[in-house]
Amino acid sequence: QVQLVESGGGLVQAGGSLRLSCAASGRTVSRYSLGWFRQAPGKEREFVAAINWSGGSTYGADSAKGRFTISRDNAKNTVYLEMNILKPEDTGVYYCAATSLFLATMRGQYNYWGQGTQVTVSS
Repeated sequence: QVQLVESGGGLVQAGGSLRLSCAASGRTVSRYSLGWFRQAPGKEREFVAAINWSGGSTYGADSAKGRFTISRDNAKNTVYLEMNILKPEDTGVYYCAATSLFLATMRGQYNYWGQGTQVTVSS
């Protein structure tokens, strides 16, 4: 079992920045790839970014490239999502998730999920 708890969401103006954190706990959590997804009201949950167990490989959705950075600190069992130049369309609930697969991008490939943290970007 892996438990995930997100934090760092909030209200920010367009062009601003936020850093989300996801604290992971459980057996061998450092061996899992971790990902961030987001879900806007009335829309499907979509992939944002993923990082492999060592932190040496990352992959991001087109919407995130150039603005968002995913990283992890295995000593702290924490994964981060640094979000810059935020846009109103980035608004949604952001979820952290864990998978045994390498840099998975599909929701169904993730086995464990956090409860989410709300990000609201005002125009």
